[in-house]
Amino acid sequence: MSDLAVSFDELPTRGGGRVGVATLNAPKSLNALSLEMIQSLAAKLEAWAVDRSMVAVWLEGAGDKAFCAGGDVVALYRSLAEEGDVRGAARGGLFPETYFTAEYRLDHRIHTYPKPLMVWGDGIVMGGGLGLMAGGFQRLVTETTRIAMPEITIGLYPDIGASWFLNRMPPGIGAYLGLTGAQLNARDALDLGLADRFVPRERRDDLLGALAEADFGDREPADCRLAVEGVLDRFEARDAAPEGQVWPRRDHLQSLVGEVGAGDAVTRILADDRDDPWLAANRARLAAGCPMTAHLVWRMLDRHRHTSLADAFRDELALSVQCCLRGDLVEGVRALLIDKDKQPRWSHADVNGVPEADIQAMLTSPWSSEAHPLRDLGVGRRVG
Repeated sequence: MSDLAVSFDELPTRGGGRVGVATLNAPKSLNALSLEMIQSLAAKLEAWAVDRSMVAVWLEGAGDKAFCAGGDVVALYRSLAEEGDVRGAARGGLFPETYFTAEYRLDHRIHTYPKPLMVWGDGIVMGGGLGLMAGGFQRLVTETTRIAMPEITIGLYPDIGASWFLNRMPPGIGAYLGLTGAQLNARDALDLGLADRFVPRERRDDLLGALAEADFGDREPADCRLAVEGVLDRFEARDAAPEGQVWPRRDHLQSLVGEVGAGDAVTRILADDRDDPWLAANRARLAAGCPMTAHLVWRMLDRHRHTSLADAFRDELALSVQCCLRGDLVEGVRALLIDKDKQPRWSHADVNGVPEADIQAMLTSPWSSEAHPLRDLGVGRRVG
């Protein structure tokens, strides 16, 4: 494996085409998504999109532990904490704005990519990793897949388009996942629309070999999609997926969340006394989590019940930057990943003690609509 942030390969196919393979290449950090990774991957995807010989794209992570464990929040911490406090009115958050703008543009491009893009979601898929995976044409999970949006543990919130795709789950389920950072397995991902296929980990090499042997016809987008689907049909093995955790508890989770509001939902979840290890782990994560995050989860889901994906990304970019400049992200990352004392000093004592004015300040964009860095997102159709 090279020292590049993302390594690239091109597999020749039987009909003279090529399958592009992109590998996030930072296994020691569980392929945490750095700005360099984002920029490198975005540039290569643009080149492959207009290359007539490219019939499909495969995205994966290096190592055997993770596809991508999330965004590079340690780099965000260093830019904010070690290079000077830039929170508050005297904004100077150049790196957070640059990082999140690039990340959201890449995620949106994956959602709208003109060629069949497969994501090998093996191992840990969290935060920014789920942002990459969510927009894939075919999202593949394995017996080792572990998906979560645990942003409440660091004072962020489920971003990367989660304000949009959590709303497309059964009522209340997305809110529960966002509030608790619950871990999902492959069966959960299939049940909730976060994955498309289950393929055993050991079949990866055979699957790539079959893609190379597939007939991609005249390489028109429809032909390429059909060819990819045909190959995946032969490798899918849903009967080997683990037992789901969410679907058997669906009624109970919905009874905890309902249409009540963030404060009431948190109270209900924490008061739940079911003797269930999965539920207990979720309660513990919420109890120790950032009070402001709970409100942001609830408000962002409410704001984006009926908006477009591009609108959700624009709103999330503004809020993500505010989490850096005004919120608890620096303290959350310090406690979990820098000092590792797991004793964050959140700005508010509990969810019910967060003033509405503080929530509104977080939800106020630092830019006008005309100056927003993603103002062009979703305008027109980008043709590959």
